[in-house]
Amino acid sequence: MRNTILFILVTGCLSFTGNKDGASVLQMMYKKYAGNWYKSFSFTQTTGQYKNDSLVKTTTWYENIVFPDKFRIDIGEKADSNAVIYRGDSVYYFRKGKPAGKRYNDEDLTFLLGGMYFYPFDSVLSKIKKQGYDTRKMYETNYNGQPVYVIGAGNSSEQENQLWIDKEKLIVLKFIKYKDGQKEEGIFYDHRQFGKAWSETGCDFYINDKLLQKESYKDCKANVPVNEAIFNPYTFIERE
Repeated sequence: MRNTILFILVTGCLSFTGNKDGASVLQMMYKKYAGNWYKSFSFTQTTGQYKNDSLVKTTTWYENIVFPDKFRIDIGEKADSNAVIYRGDSVYYFRKGKPAGKRYNDEDLTFLLGGMYFYPFDSVLSKIKKQGYDTRKMYETNYNGQPVYVIGAGNSSEQENQLWIDKEKLIVLKFIKYKDGQKEEGIFYDHRQFGKAWSETGCDFYINDKLLQKESYKDCKANVPVNEAIFNPYTFIERE
């Protein structure tokens, strides 16, 4: 009888682990960071752009985020007045301080790297599914010596959109997306802690396994006052 009870307990634990899906991992992330993530984040980014894995251009970007959905990048010298403003579902481009175009905002990373903690969890699940991740699927593996959850695929052989989540910190380490025969991959590393939350300070982006862009952050500041007028797409304001 004792052996039977032990067998039931062990198999029950194994069954629970095996039945964990992507949605339950997202729920753990949300429980840990909703209400604890920084509201604003500012940093200076060195951006290296690559072609055929060779560096072709380096620029400095000055970036400000107010979660959940405001993000501004100022590119190069302040006097150039070149900027991109992401706000809600739109992206606005400025050249020399003048409007230079607008398009639909399909940028996912502001949401995945912090914005998700400022929405109700049902909205988070809905948005992640809309981004193309199958939250019913999940498997566990190791990545750079760290245990991770992989949301969106059932095993390592599936070519499906994936989010790789650090099992201990419950933060995004990598995404992989497949579309129109193309593989896009983003890798986030050198994380620093800010209060009870985290930020990557290095990012690498690949298309079809070829390095496209490499980013390095410095002067990172969390929860500092940000003049939200800088996100107004109709009245361009110079960065401070």
